[in-house]
Amino acid sequence: MSLSLDEARAVYERRRAAWLAEDIEGYLACFAEDVVLETPTRTVHGHAEYEPMTRMSLAWAKPVSFEFHNLAVGDDNVVMCDWTITVARRADGGEVTWRGMNVCELRDGVIVWWREYYDDPAALAASARAPRNPD
Repeated sequence: MSLSLDEARAVYERRRAAWLAEDIEGYLACFAEDVVLETPTRTVHGHAEYEPMTRMSLAWAKPVSFEFHNLAVGDDNVVMCDWTITVARRADGGEVTWRGMNVCELRDGVIVWWREYYDDPAALAASARAPRNPD
């Protein structure tokens, strides 16, 4: 069964709402328990690794905005999205904004794998200053 644009948008909207509300459980519920998430700075496997990364990220910065510019559904339930995120560092209130793109697969209303790319290396460097899981 093919994924519709409305179904993809619903998952992305649910993810955005949970992230902006700092609802970690709701945010993680958007991802399969065994999700593989790849970013330019790390790869995580499953909720066991993604939850501490999410908690550390939220400890580092408060979500301010998460805008979707383009959202498209391709073959095999693969979704692509162009987005901009802004956060405010908790230490000093300074805002960090970065634009990126992701590609992922949605199955049964959750993200089963995710790859993320950033446009601006300077913004990537600023975002990479988030606390890291010591493991």
